[in-house]
Amino acid sequence: YTFSSTLSHLRRTNTPIGRDGKIAKPRQLHNTHWGLVCPAETPEGQACGLVKNLALMCYITVGTPSEPIIEFMVQRNMEVLEEFEPLVTPNATKVFVNGVWVGIHRDPSHLVSTVLSLRRRNMISHEVSLVRDIRDREFKIFTDAGRVCRPLFVVENDPKSPNNGQLTLTKEHIRKLDEDRELPADLDPEERKERFFGWDGLVKSGAVEYVDAEEEETIMIVMTPEDLEISRQLQAGYEMPEDDSGDLNKRVKVALNPTAHTWTHCEIHPSMILGICASI
Repeated sequence: YTFSSTLSHLRRTNTPIGRDGKIAKPRQLHNTHWGLVCPAETPEGQACGLVKNLALMCYITVGTPSEPIIEFMVQRNMEVLEEFEPLVTPNATKVFVNGVWVGIHRDPSHLVSTVLSLRRRNMISHEVSLVRDIRDREFKIFTDAGRVCRPLFVVENDPKSPNNGQLTLTKEHIRKLDEDRELPADLDPEERKERFFGWDGLVKSGAVEYVDAEEEETIMIVMTPEDLEISRQLQAGYEMPEDDSGDLNKRVKVALNPTAHTWTHCEIHPSMILGICASI
């Protein structure tokens, strides 16, 4: 085996359906596979489409305890289910943790933004998924193991922030990543761990966020940082000139919708939808 085939083998998934079945749907690519399952890497023949491979950035959660989050929300005015009276607060938002209804909250916007800022400041695990369903008045939190998630750049959405509408990734982060390369090779392992910024540094500083398949349904993702900048200028009322750079990707690019006003995340790179072998 080569190194890449070993890695590919480790990231293989199997659908437990009989290989001789005539149903085509489980074998076909689905829109929700974007960024999680490689669209190209699958065997020929009977197993086609049933044996898949995870995309490069796809990550499977290992699970974290949910009790600290429940305790935190109780301190933040969440009413536990035993004390809930539906007639008094019929419009309250239900709070679910790992599928279990634990309580209700009367100010869900504040609660969601508080828990989200905790995750971005690395005070709770980056694996925790926060899904707010405004129509059904539900706030779902998942901390269990076995969910597929992928990293995305975070777009600043605070209207008071001077960086509103821009990536939270800054030149300062890039400078720290550059400094990682200059660390001496004979450095003490403990000191290296302390001084090394790396990928974990990006996650802990809130520049990159892991989003699972369910949370992905509730966010707005822009394809590239360039598209984010164009969208920002369109909203500011600028006329964008026609792109005549001869870029080969131009013909597959979707025209930006000027009415799509809020982006919450940005793709790290479109090639991250591929798996290990497809991206060689």
